[in-house]
Amino acid sequence: MPDHGTPASQPDSRTSSRPRGPRRLGPGLLVTAAFIGPGTVTTATIAGADFGFALIWALVFAIVTAIVLQEMAARLGIVSRQGLGEAMRTTFRNPLVSFGAIALVVAAIAFGNAAFQTGNLTGAGLGLEAITGGSPQMWAGLLGLAAFLLLLTGTYRWIERAVIVLVAVMSVVFIVTAVIVRPDVTELLGGLVPRVPTGATVAVIALIGTTVVPYNLFLHASSVREKWTDDTPVPKALSEARNDTYLSIGLGGLVTLAIITTAATVIFARGLGVEGAADMAAQLEPLLGPAAQGFFAVGLFAAGLTSAITAPLAAAYAVSGALGWRVDLTSLRFRAVWAVVILVGTTFAVLGENPVAAILFAQAANGLLLPIIAVFLLVVANRRDLLGEYRNRIVRNVLGIAVVLVATGLGLFNILRALGVAG
Repeated sequence: MPDHGTPASQPDSRTSSRPRGPRRLGPGLLVTAAFIGPGTVTTATIAGADFGFALIWALVFAIVTAIVLQEMAARLGIVSRQGLGEAMRTTFRNPLVSFGAIALVVAAIAFGNAAFQTGNLTGAGLGLEAITGGSPQMWAGLLGLAAFLLLLTGTYRWIERAVIVLVAVMSVVFIVTAVIVRPDVTELLGGLVPRVPTGATVAVIALIGTTVVPYNLFLHASSVREKWTDDTPVPKALSEARNDTYLSIGLGGLVTLAIITTAATVIFARGLGVEGAADMAAQLEPLLGPAAQGFFAVGLFAAGLTSAITAPLAAAYAVSGALGWRVDLTSLRFRAVWAVVILVGTTFAVLGENPVAAILFAQAANGLLLPIIAVFLLVVANRRDLLGEYRNRIVRNVLGIAVVLVATGLGLFNILRALGVAG
Protein backbone atom coordinates (compact mmCIF):
# COMPACT_ATOMS: atom_id res chain seq x y z
CA MET A 1 0.00 0.00 0.00
CA PRO A 2 1.19 3.56 -0.60
CA ASP A 3 3.03 5.14 2.28
CA HIS A 4 0.97 8.31 2.74
CA GLY A 5 2.01 11.14 5.00
CA THR A 6 4.51 13.94 4.97
CA PRO A 7 6.11 14.30 1.53
CA ALA A 8 9.83 13.77 1.20
CA SER A 9 10.41 17.43 0.48
CA GLN A 10 8.89 18.51 3.76
CA PRO A 11 10.03 16.31 6.64
CA ASP A 12 7.73 16.25 9.65
CA SER A 13 9.50 18.34 12.29
CA ARG A 14 7.80 16.37 15.04
CA THR A 15 9.33 13.07 13.99
CA SER A 16 12.26 13.94 11.75
CA SER A 17 15.62 13.14 13.30
CA ARG A 18 18.03 14.21 10.63
CA PRO A 19 21.39 14.76 12.31
CA ARG A 20 21.74 18.43 13.02
CA GLY A 21 23.62 20.79 15.29
CA PRO A 22 22.57 24.00 16.96
CA ARG A 23 20.98 26.56 14.65
CA ARG A 24 24.12 28.69 14.69
CA LEU A 25 26.15 25.83 13.21
CA GLY A 26 25.97 25.29 9.46
CA PRO A 27 25.18 22.02 7.66
CA GLY A 28 28.79 21.83 6.52
CA LEU A 29 29.72 20.65 9.99
CA LEU A 30 27.34 17.72 9.55
CA VAL A 31 29.35 16.71 6.50
CA THR A 32 32.62 17.03 8.41
CA ALA A 33 31.29 15.08 11.38
CA ALA A 34 30.12 12.34 9.02
CA PHE A 35 33.50 11.76 7.39
CA ILE A 36 35.65 12.12 10.52
CA GLY A 37 34.95 8.58 11.68
CA PRO A 38 37.05 5.46 12.26
CA GLY A 39 37.31 5.01 8.50
CA THR A 40 39.07 8.34 8.10
CA VAL A 41 41.32 7.75 11.11
CA THR A 42 42.30 4.28 9.92
CA THR A 43 42.66 5.15 6.23
CA ALA A 44 44.72 8.28 6.91
CA THR A 45 46.89 6.37 9.39
CA ILE A 46 47.59 3.60 6.87
CA ALA A 47 48.30 6.16 4.14
CA GLY A 48 50.91 7.83 6.33
CA ALA A 49 52.26 4.67 7.96
CA ASP A 50 52.72 2.75 4.69
CA PHE A 51 53.59 5.52 2.23
CA GLY A 52 54.82 8.47 4.31
CA PHE A 53 53.84 11.80 2.77
CA ALA A 54 53.51 10.37 -0.76
CA LEU A 55 49.68 10.51 -0.78
CA ILE A 56 49.20 14.07 0.45
CA TRP A 57 48.15 15.00 -3.09
CA ALA A 58 45.30 12.47 -2.90
CA LEU A 59 44.00 14.12 0.26
CA VAL A 60 44.17 17.57 -1.36
CA PHE A 61 42.27 16.20 -4.37
CA ALA A 62 39.68 14.66 -2.05
CA ILE A 63 39.17 17.94 -0.17
CA VAL A 64 38.80 19.94 -3.40
CA THR A 65 36.39 17.29 -4.69
CA ALA A 66 34.33 17.44 -1.51
CA ILE A 67 34.11 21.24 -1.68
CA VAL A 68 33.11 21.26 -5.38
CA LEU A 69 30.42 18.58 -5.02
CA GLN A 70 29.07 19.66 -1.64
CA GLU A 71 28.73 23.24 -2.93
CA MET A 72 26.62 21.95 -5.83
CA ALA A 73 24.45 19.96 -3.43
CA ALA A 74 23.99 22.93 -1.10
CA ARG A 75 23.14 25.26 -4.02
CA LEU A 76 20.59 22.75 -5.28
CA GLY A 77 18.87 22.60 -1.90
CA ILE A 78 18.80 26.35 -1.36
CA VAL A 79 17.64 27.40 -4.83
CA SER A 80 15.24 24.59 -5.72
CA ARG A 81 14.14 23.72 -2.16
CA GLN A 82 14.54 20.07 -3.19
CA GLY A 83 16.86 17.34 -2.08
CA LEU A 84 19.15 15.56 -4.55
CA GLY A 85 16.95 12.48 -4.64
CA GLU A 86 13.83 14.52 -5.26
CA ALA A 87 15.50 16.50 -8.05
CA MET A 88 16.62 13.31 -9.75
CA ARG A 89 13.05 12.04 -9.98
CA THR A 90 12.13 14.96 -12.22
CA THR A 91 15.35 15.15 -14.26
CA PHE A 92 14.78 12.39 -16.78
CA ARG A 93 11.59 12.54 -18.87
CA ASN A 94 11.80 8.97 -20.13
CA PRO A 95 10.22 6.79 -17.39
CA LEU A 96 12.57 3.90 -18.12
CA VAL A 97 15.67 6.10 -17.93
CA SER A 98 14.35 7.80 -14.79
CA PHE A 99 13.69 4.45 -13.13
CA GLY A 100 17.12 3.14 -14.11
CA ALA A 101 18.90 6.25 -12.83
CA ILE A 102 17.07 6.24 -9.50
CA ALA A 103 17.60 2.49 -9.09
CA LEU A 104 21.31 2.91 -9.76
CA VAL A 105 21.65 5.70 -7.21
CA VAL A 106 19.60 3.86 -4.59
CA ALA A 107 21.75 0.77 -5.08
CA ALA A 108 24.92 2.85 -4.84
CA ILE A 109 23.78 4.58 -1.66
CA ALA A 110 22.61 1.33 -0.08
CA PHE A 111 25.81 -0.54 -0.97
CA GLY A 112 28.08 2.37 -0.13
CA ASN A 113 26.48 2.98 3.25
CA ALA A 114 26.52 -0.72 4.08
CA ALA A 115 30.27 -0.72 3.36
CA PHE A 116 30.66 2.47 5.36
CA GLN A 117 28.72 0.88 8.22
CA THR A 118 31.11 -2.08 8.15
CA GLY A 119 34.01 0.31 8.67
CA ASN A 120 32.20 2.22 11.41
CA LEU A 121 31.37 -0.87 13.46
CA THR A 122 34.76 -2.45 12.88
CA GLY A 123 36.51 0.74 13.96
CA ALA A 124 34.42 1.03 17.11
CA GLY A 125 35.07 -2.67 17.74
CA LEU A 126 38.84 -2.11 17.50
CA GLY A 127 38.52 0.65 20.08
CA LEU A 128 36.60 -1.55 22.53
CA GLU A 129 39.04 -4.42 21.95
CA ALA A 130 41.90 -2.17 23.04
CA ILE A 131 39.97 -1.02 26.13
CA THR A 132 38.30 -4.19 27.38
CA GLY A 133 39.65 -7.13 25.38
CA GLY A 134 37.54 -9.50 23.32
CA SER A 135 37.55 -9.55 19.53
CA PRO A 136 36.65 -6.63 17.23
CA GLN A 137 34.15 -8.91 15.49
CA MET A 138 32.31 -9.63 18.73
CA TRP A 139 32.14 -5.95 19.66
CA ALA A 140 31.07 -5.03 16.12
CA GLY A 141 28.11 -7.40 16.42
CA LEU A 142 27.07 -5.97 19.79
CA LEU A 143 27.47 -2.40 18.56
CA GLY A 144 25.39 -3.17 15.47
CA LEU A 145 22.61 -4.36 17.76
CA ALA A 146 23.02 -1.27 19.94
CA ALA A 147 22.82 1.05 16.90
CA PHE A 148 19.63 -0.73 15.78
CA LEU A 149 17.98 -0.34 19.19
CA LEU A 150 19.09 3.29 19.57
CA LEU A 151 17.59 4.22 16.20
CA LEU A 152 14.46 2.16 16.79
CA THR A 153 13.71 3.87 20.10
CA GLY A 154 15.09 7.31 19.23
CA THR A 155 17.28 7.32 22.35
CA TYR A 156 20.48 7.80 20.35
CA ARG A 157 20.14 11.56 20.94
CA TRP A 158 20.98 10.95 24.60
CA ILE A 159 24.54 9.98 23.76
CA GLU A 160 25.00 11.82 20.45
CA ARG A 161 26.46 15.03 21.88
CA ALA A 162 28.81 13.20 24.23
CA VAL A 163 30.43 11.10 21.50
CA ILE A 164 30.68 14.12 19.17
CA VAL A 165 32.61 15.95 21.89
CA LEU A 166 34.97 12.98 22.20
CA VAL A 167 35.55 12.97 18.44
CA ALA A 168 36.24 16.71 18.51
CA VAL A 169 38.78 16.27 21.31
CA MET A 170 40.50 13.47 19.39
CA SER A 171 40.71 15.72 16.33
CA VAL A 172 42.36 18.50 18.35
CA VAL A 173 44.86 16.03 19.82
CA PHE A 174 45.88 14.85 16.33
CA ILE A 175 46.43 18.44 15.18
CA VAL A 176 48.53 19.30 18.26
CA THR A 177 50.55 16.09 17.87
CA ALA A 178 51.20 16.86 14.20
CA VAL A 179 52.79 20.13 15.28
CA ILE A 180 54.81 18.57 18.10
CA VAL A 181 56.40 15.82 15.99
CA ARG A 182 57.92 18.47 13.69
CA PRO A 183 57.43 16.78 10.31
CA ASP A 184 59.89 17.32 7.49
CA VAL A 185 58.25 20.19 5.62
CA THR A 186 60.19 19.46 2.43
CA GLU A 187 58.91 15.88 2.33
CA LEU A 188 55.39 17.04 3.18
CA LEU A 189 55.37 19.51 0.29
CA GLY A 190 56.86 16.82 -1.95
CA GLY A 191 53.74 14.79 -1.28
CA LEU A 192 51.73 17.34 -3.27
CA VAL A 193 53.20 15.92 -6.48
CA PRO A 194 50.75 13.27 -7.78
CA ARG A 195 52.21 9.78 -7.82
CA VAL A 196 50.92 6.34 -6.87
CA PRO A 197 53.58 4.20 -5.18
CA THR A 198 53.43 0.45 -5.65
CA GLY A 199 50.52 -0.96 -3.68
CA ALA A 200 49.01 2.46 -2.93
CA THR A 201 46.04 2.47 -5.34
CA VAL A 202 43.55 1.18 -2.78
CA ALA A 203 44.80 3.70 -0.22
CA VAL A 204 44.36 6.55 -2.73
CA ILE A 205 40.79 5.53 -3.55
CA ALA A 206 40.07 5.00 0.15
CA LEU A 207 41.29 8.51 1.01
CA ILE A 208 38.89 9.90 -1.57
CA GLY A 209 36.05 7.61 -0.45
CA THR A 210 36.44 8.48 3.22
CA THR A 211 36.40 12.24 2.50
CA VAL A 212 33.78 12.51 -0.25
CA VAL A 213 31.02 10.34 1.18
CA PRO A 214 28.22 9.93 -1.42
CA TYR A 215 25.35 10.06 1.08
CA ASN A 216 26.67 13.40 2.37
CA LEU A 217 25.62 14.96 -0.95
CA PHE A 218 22.02 13.93 -0.25
CA LEU A 219 22.25 14.97 3.39
CA HIS A 220 23.70 18.39 2.55
CA ALA A 221 21.08 19.24 -0.09
CA SER A 222 18.33 18.47 2.40
CA SER A 223 19.81 20.06 5.53
CA VAL A 224 20.50 23.48 3.97
CA ARG A 225 16.75 23.99 3.66
CA GLU A 226 16.44 23.89 7.43
CA LYS A 227 19.28 26.36 8.00
CA TRP A 228 18.32 28.82 5.23
CA THR A 229 14.55 28.98 4.96
CA ASP A 230 12.40 30.45 2.17
CA ASP A 231 12.49 33.95 3.69
CA THR A 232 16.31 34.17 3.32
CA PRO A 233 17.40 35.96 0.11
CA VAL A 234 19.00 33.39 -2.19
CA PRO A 235 22.27 35.33 -2.80
CA LYS A 236 22.77 35.73 0.96
CA ALA A 237 21.97 32.07 1.63
CA LEU A 238 24.34 30.88 -1.09
CA SER A 239 27.16 33.08 0.17
CA GLU A 240 26.77 31.84 3.74
CA ALA A 241 26.40 28.22 2.60
CA ARG A 242 29.60 28.41 0.54
CA ASN A 243 31.57 29.90 3.42
CA ASP A 244 30.17 27.23 5.72
CA THR A 245 31.16 24.49 3.25
CA TYR A 246 34.68 25.84 2.66
CA LEU A 247 35.37 26.26 6.39
CA SER A 248 33.86 22.97 7.55
CA ILE A 249 35.39 20.72 4.90
CA GLY A 250 38.69 22.57 5.20
CA LEU A 251 38.67 21.84 8.92
CA GLY A 252 37.97 18.16 8.26
CA GLY A 253 40.81 18.12 5.75
CA LEU A 254 43.15 19.64 8.34
CA VAL A 255 42.32 16.85 10.78
CA THR A 256 42.96 14.20 8.11
CA LEU A 257 46.23 15.88 7.15
CA ALA A 258 47.27 15.86 10.80
CA ILE A 259 46.63 12.11 11.01
CA ILE A 260 48.68 11.41 7.87
CA THR A 261 51.44 13.65 9.22
CA THR A 262 51.66 11.96 12.62
CA ALA A 263 51.57 8.49 11.06
CA ALA A 264 54.23 9.38 8.49
CA THR A 265 56.52 10.95 11.08
CA VAL A 266 56.07 8.50 13.93
CA ILE A 267 55.19 5.15 12.28
CA PHE A 268 56.54 5.26 8.71
CA ALA A 269 59.83 6.87 9.72
CA ARG A 270 60.43 4.10 12.25
CA GLY A 271 59.60 1.34 9.79
CA LEU A 272 56.65 0.12 11.87
CA GLY A 273 53.44 -1.43 10.56
CA VAL A 274 49.76 -1.12 11.40
CA GLU A 275 47.86 -4.24 12.43
CA GLY A 276 45.41 -2.87 14.99
CA ALA A 277 44.36 -0.01 17.24
CA ALA A 278 47.49 -0.27 19.40
CA ASP A 279 49.72 0.26 16.36
CA MET A 280 47.68 3.26 15.23
CA ALA A 281 47.78 4.74 18.74
CA ALA A 282 51.58 4.91 18.58
CA GLN A 283 51.36 8.09 16.52
CA LEU A 284 49.96 9.97 19.53
CA GLU A 285 52.71 8.91 21.96
CA PRO A 286 54.80 12.07 21.39
CA LEU A 287 51.98 14.06 23.02
CA LEU A 288 50.19 11.62 25.31
CA GLY A 289 52.92 9.12 26.20
CA PRO A 290 51.60 5.95 27.90
CA ALA A 291 48.04 7.32 27.78
CA ALA A 292 48.05 7.31 23.96
CA GLN A 293 46.59 3.83 23.56
CA GLY A 294 43.67 4.35 25.96
CA PHE A 295 42.86 7.77 24.55
CA PHE A 296 43.00 6.56 20.97
CA ALA A 297 40.80 3.55 21.77
CA VAL A 298 38.13 5.74 23.37
CA GLY A 299 38.26 8.17 20.44
CA LEU A 300 38.02 5.38 17.88
CA PHE A 301 35.05 3.90 19.71
CA ALA A 302 33.30 7.30 19.89
CA ALA A 303 33.93 8.03 16.21
CA GLY A 304 32.66 4.59 15.25
CA LEU A 305 29.53 4.77 17.37
CA THR A 306 28.38 8.20 16.19
CA SER A 307 29.06 7.27 12.55
CA ALA A 308 27.31 3.91 13.00
CA ILE A 309 24.18 5.84 13.97
CA THR A 310 24.47 8.65 11.42
CA ALA A 311 25.27 6.57 8.32
CA PRO A 312 22.16 4.32 8.34
CA LEU A 313 19.92 7.29 9.17
CA ALA A 314 21.39 9.37 6.33
CA ALA A 315 20.96 6.44 3.94
CA ALA A 316 17.29 6.27 4.89
CA TYR A 317 16.86 9.97 4.11
CA ALA A 318 18.67 9.62 0.78
CA VAL A 319 16.79 6.54 -0.41
CA SER A 320 13.41 7.82 0.81
CA GLY A 321 13.95 11.13 -0.98
CA ALA A 322 14.96 9.40 -4.21
CA LEU A 323 11.92 7.11 -4.17
CA GLY A 324 9.45 9.71 -2.95
CA TRP A 325 8.70 7.91 0.29
CA ARG A 326 7.61 9.58 3.50
CA VAL A 327 10.59 10.93 5.47
CA ASP A 328 9.53 9.98 8.98
CA LEU A 329 11.13 7.81 11.65
CA THR A 330 7.78 6.06 12.17
CA SER A 331 7.54 5.02 8.50
CA LEU A 332 8.11 1.32 7.97
CA ARG A 333 9.88 1.96 4.67
CA PHE A 334 12.17 4.53 6.25
CA ARG A 335 13.00 2.13 9.08
CA ALA A 336 13.54 -0.72 6.65
CA VAL A 337 16.29 1.20 4.84
CA TRP A 338 18.39 1.95 7.90
CA ALA A 339 17.71 -1.52 9.31
CA VAL A 340 19.07 -3.18 6.13
CA VAL A 341 22.17 -0.96 6.18
CA ILE A 342 22.85 -1.89 9.80
CA LEU A 343 22.20 -5.60 9.15
CA VAL A 344 24.49 -5.82 6.12
CA GLY A 345 27.21 -3.68 7.71
CA THR A 346 27.12 -5.69 10.93
CA THR A 347 27.24 -9.00 9.07
CA PHE A 348 30.37 -8.04 7.12
CA ALA A 349 31.98 -6.57 10.25
CA VAL A 350 31.37 -9.77 12.20
CA LEU A 351 32.58 -12.06 9.40
CA GLY A 352 35.65 -9.98 8.55
CA GLU A 353 38.94 -11.56 9.62
CA ASN A 354 41.16 -8.49 9.26
CA PRO A 355 39.52 -5.42 10.85
CA VAL A 356 42.00 -2.87 9.46
CA ALA A 357 41.68 -4.30 5.93
CA ALA A 358 37.88 -4.27 6.26
CA ILE A 359 37.88 -0.58 7.13
CA LEU A 360 40.17 0.26 4.23
CA PHE A 361 37.98 -1.75 1.81
CA ALA A 362 34.86 0.05 3.04
CA GLN A 363 36.36 3.43 2.23
CA ALA A 364 37.62 2.20 -1.15
CA ALA A 365 34.11 0.98 -2.01
CA ASN A 366 32.77 4.48 -1.41
CA GLY A 367 35.50 5.89 -3.62
CA LEU A 368 34.51 3.55 -6.46
CA LEU A 369 30.84 4.57 -6.14
CA LEU A 370 31.61 8.30 -6.09
CA PRO A 371 31.67 8.82 -9.90
CA ILE A 372 28.12 7.45 -10.21
CA ILE A 373 26.66 9.94 -7.74
CA ALA A 374 28.84 12.78 -9.05
CA VAL A 375 27.57 12.32 -12.62
CA PHE A 376 23.93 12.57 -11.52
CA LEU A 377 24.69 15.61 -9.37
CA LEU A 378 26.33 17.29 -12.36
CA VAL A 379 23.29 16.61 -14.52
CA VAL A 380 20.92 18.05 -11.91
CA ALA A 381 23.17 21.06 -11.22
CA ASN A 382 22.93 22.04 -14.92
CA ARG A 383 19.15 22.11 -15.06
CA ARG A 384 18.05 25.59 -16.19
CA ASP A 385 14.41 24.93 -15.26
CA LEU A 386 15.41 23.97 -11.71
CA LEU A 387 18.24 26.36 -10.85
CA GLY A 388 17.84 29.15 -13.41
CA GLU A 389 20.67 31.65 -13.16
CA TYR A 390 22.24 29.59 -10.35
CA ARG A 391 22.87 26.52 -12.47
CA ASN A 392 26.45 25.35 -13.02
CA ARG A 393 28.71 27.57 -15.09
CA ILE A 394 31.71 26.53 -17.13
CA VAL A 395 34.25 26.58 -14.27
CA ARG A 396 32.18 24.39 -11.94
CA ASN A 397 31.36 22.01 -14.79
CA VAL A 398 35.04 21.65 -15.69
CA LEU A 399 35.91 21.00 -12.05
CA GLY A 400 33.05 18.51 -11.73
CA ILE A 401 34.00 16.65 -14.91
CA ALA A 402 37.65 16.53 -13.81
CA VAL A 403 36.56 15.01 -10.50
CA VAL A 404 34.51 12.35 -12.27
CA LEU A 405 37.31 11.51 -14.72
CA VAL A 406 40.01 11.20 -12.05
CA ALA A 407 37.81 9.19 -9.69
CA THR A 408 36.70 6.92 -12.55
CA GLY A 409 40.26 6.48 -13.78
CA LEU A 410 41.49 5.46 -10.35
CA GLY A 411 38.60 3.03 -9.98
CA LEU A 412 39.20 1.43 -13.37
CA PHE A 413 42.93 1.18 -12.69
CA ASN A 414 42.22 -0.60 -9.41
CA ILE A 415 39.87 -3.04 -11.15
CA LEU A 416 42.37 -3.73 -13.94
CA ARG A 417 45.12 -4.21 -11.39
CA ALA A 418 42.95 -6.73 -9.51
CA LEU A 419 42.43 -8.61 -12.79
CA GLY A 420 46.17 -8.61 -13.43
CA VAL A 421 45.90 -6.37 -16.50
CA ALA A 422 47.59 -3.31 -14.95
CA GLY A 423 50.67 -3.26 -12.79
